[in-house]
Amino acid sequence: MKTRFFIIVAALLTLVVRFAAATQADDTTITITAQNPGPTVFISQLTLTASSTDTIKSIQFTISTKAGAFARPLSGTYSLDYMVTKGYLTPPSTDIFLPVYGLYAGATNTVTLTYNFLDGSSKTDSTTIDAGTFDDQGCGYNTPTVLKARTDEPISYDYIFIRSGCGTYSPVIVDSDGNLRWVSPLAVPNALTGSSTFYQGAIYAGVTSILYRIDLDGTVTVLNDYSTTDDVLNFHHNIDAGKAGLLAAVDTTSQFESTILDVDLTGTVVKTFNMADIISAAMTAGGDDPSQFVYPSPTDWFHNNAATYNRADDSIIVSSRENFVICIDYASSTIKWILGDQTKKWFTFPSLAAFALNVTTDSLPPIGQHATSLTYDNDLLLFDDGFGSMFQQPPGETRTYSSPRKYELNLDTASGMTNPGTATVVYQYEQNQSVYSPICSSVYEDAPNNYLVDYAAIGFPETTSDLGQLLGLNSAGDQVFYYQYPTMVCNTAYNSQPIHLENTQFPVVGPQALNVSTRGQVSNTDDTLIAGFIVTGTGSKSVAVRLLGPSLGDQGLSGTVTDPLLTIHDSSGAVVATNDNWQSDPSADQLTADGLAPTNTSEAATIQSLAPGYYTVVASSVDGTAGIGLVEVYDLSPGSGSVLANLSTRGFVGNSDQALISGFIEGQESNGTIIVRGLGPSLGSAGLTGFLTNPLLTVYDSTGTAIATNDDWGSGTNTPDLVSNGLAPADDSESALVLHPPAGNYTAIVTGADGGTGLSLVEIYDLDQSASPQ
Repeated sequence: MKTRFFIIVAALLTLVVRFAAATQADDTTITITAQNPGPTVFISQLTLTASSTDTIKSIQFTISTKAGAFARPLSGTYSLDYMVTKGYLTPPSTDIFLPVYGLYAGATNTVTLTYNFLDGSSKTDSTTIDAGTFDDQGCGYNTPTVLKARTDEPISYDYIFIRSGCGTYSPVIVDSDGNLRWVSPLAVPNALTGSSTFYQGAIYAGVTSILYRIDLDGTVTVLNDYSTTDDVLNFHHNIDAGKAGLLAAVDTTSQFESTILDVDLTGTVVKTFNMADIISAAMTAGGDDPSQFVYPSPTDWFHNNAATYNRADDSIIVSSRENFVICIDYASSTIKWILGDQTKKWFTFPSLAAFALNVTTDSLPPIGQHATSLTYDNDLLLFDDGFGSMFQQPPGETRTYSSPRKYELNLDTASGMTNPGTATVVYQYEQNQSVYSPICSSVYEDAPNNYLVDYAAIGFPETTSDLGQLLGLNSAGDQVFYYQYPTMVCNTAYNSQPIHLENTQFPVVGPQALNVSTRGQVSNTDDTLIAGFIVTGTGSKSVAVRLLGPSLGDQGLSGTVTDPLLTIHDSSGAVVATNDNWQSDPSADQLTADGLAPTNTSEAATIQSLAPGYYTVVASSVDGTAGIGLVEVYDLSPGSGSVLANLSTRGFVGNSDQALISGFIEGQESNGTIIVRGLGPSLGSAGLTGFLTNPLLTVYDSTGTAIATNDDWGSGTNTPDLVSNGLAPADDSESALVLHPPAGNYTAIVTGADGGTGLSLVEIYDLDQSASPQ
């Protein structure tokens, strides 16, 4: 009898353990029930049926890389809210519509589905999708000439968006192996879709006077027709990232290729830049006759072919192929500086010459340039076509080759127009000096020093049956791939940009600091680690805050704080939340579900819903023993009406592992603006003593490569940007950097430039967000 009793008890215990271990992944059945062709052969529409959708957090699809290829697998993740918003899921129905885009055409694709649940559990399923063949209408995308095949050499990007005008399916996306992976379902005549861009997970294309949004799932939406409201005849050349959303080059009834619209992502015009009016006003003010340089439509006197927004000084940088690169203050629409060939006509007018940047010795001015953009270190990158003016006379210099060039601009904001500053070439790719591509070409930087070069029209103007080439360069300067296509003028590979489709999140989050962290000394004295951050916007934000100590030993650190305590204060000093051991916090289950539960039970963590405002996290030690700790702040609701804007952390800078280390994650889109500062002496004005007298600031990317460093802020190249944004440090020995980093993980480290120690403050400002809470 006793034996039977023990057997029954053991069986009951087993059932209890199994029940306790059951997860939402265990309890939810999801079945693939149908597979239908999408709007193109690169898209398939799966139908899933779930036993319940209440516990689903997101669904991810991943397309396996085909044999012999090196591009990272293409993947997309749809959140439950996004699926409901898009109509992929309509409760109470349990059927889920799941688009899978980026298939290999003419192949059997292996697709893995990952179902993620609210309790943190997940499970996978897989299927195969046979994609049909694709007729590229003679454009060569199916069979590029391989000048260098993709190898396993590292490069930061694996997908390329091509603003093309070949065939009736442009624009297109190819991967770094040369495979065509996506085409537009818009189906308009070939020459009409040269004006397009990939921005925040979608394609925007201008056709005649209409702006379209094309989602990766093939959905086409008309955003606006500007023919009646803004006098637009058609889009031309580029659509680029702007302040409100997009900078669109358009022709109007009065001006040809000299008008730029800044439109938001709904298609609403926020601001118009009429370059004829802007330049005419400057010439008149300077005593020149603008009718000698500025002409009405249809004269191609300006030929705008690209523009980019500079958040660092609130300006747009515009490429005029006929004349120069010109910078316009966004608010006042006035000229700030001009960079170009001074043998051209524009320089004969004193009113325009007064804005000219002088090119330093051994540097070349841009000629007939295209594809203006800003790099991670706020330098100006462009493709120097080397092709002189076609309308304006004198036409200036014409070279025998084209080259990507990067310029460091040293601007003198105090001198006015008399001496705006200098421009120095700090990078140029001239290994291909035999390559001459005089129109339509481009260069863009992805991660630091990883470039995509597009030679769009090799052979023009001698022939219109010319060649287009796509060249990938990594940070070591190595050619990672090199493909060639037939083209008519430049309709096949026109102004191409590197993009990331390895794991696109829907909804897509634009440029913003998503998560921030700081490591330093934790104690119960004034030199303890204190982190501050700002929630901006109009609504509350869900934020996870963690303070780690013992688990840092797993990273090889010694002397970590053994029992950390975190306390969150609002701007009034009131305590918002406090936590010692994370498992005692009311949010413990949610921390686990979100994968943010610390690995050591003595570490602290909490999830809070915080209204817009200023917050401070004070780290301390429960047992009074000092040691190294890590404060982390996670944005759990990106894409909401509020954002994490800035992070500042005060702590003790010592030697070796006791440096003050701050990390941040930049959102999925590139070219946000981040200012990082390392302060020391100015802390004395706050009544603090024992501060670091000479801080040295270095920013590293996720590979551990130093992408920027600064000792004394006034010696850096971004001094005007710091001053104009009111972020110039108060002491000359303090450090600051202005960066435009690609999406990814970054670390800012403050040490003593002279080996000194003391209190320091490291600050990270996200200029893409409002600096003050609403």
